[in-house]
Amino acid sequence: MATDALRRTIRGAGLRSTSARVMVLELLGDATTPLSHSDLAEHPNLQAYDRATIYRNLMDLADAGLLSRSDLGDHVWRFELKQKGLTPDGEHPHFVCTDCGSVACLEDVKVEVKVPKKAPKREISEVLLKGRCENCA
Repeated sequence: MATDALRRTIRGAGLRSTSARVMVLELLGDATTPLSHSDLAEHPNLQAYDRATIYRNLMDLADAGLLSRSDLGDHVWRFELKQKGLTPDGEHPHFVCTDCGSVACLEDVKVEVKVPKKAPKREISEVLLKGRCENCA
């Protein structure tokens, strides 16, 4: 997405369009897997910003609905752009390798979860599949 379009998207979400926010969205737009705060903070394009600024921007962008925030079982938040069209809210399942820890988006996988009627909570917020990736198998 072009920088001007990113700026409009940020402003459309009710946030100020800062260079840090634009850069975070650009990097996440180019990413093929969800990225952690550390992944982004170590990226050469974000070296001009301190880690706290990057973290605050990630949280602001997630709270504004532009990013998905997931804990894939290791207590590390990972962020990615919400991708409209995959599901009504842009969410999709992920695969985590139990050996190497690699994460893959399963965008082409349709997961249907049937929750029993007597279940106290019927909202599924995240689907996570774990196993061994082809490199570790």
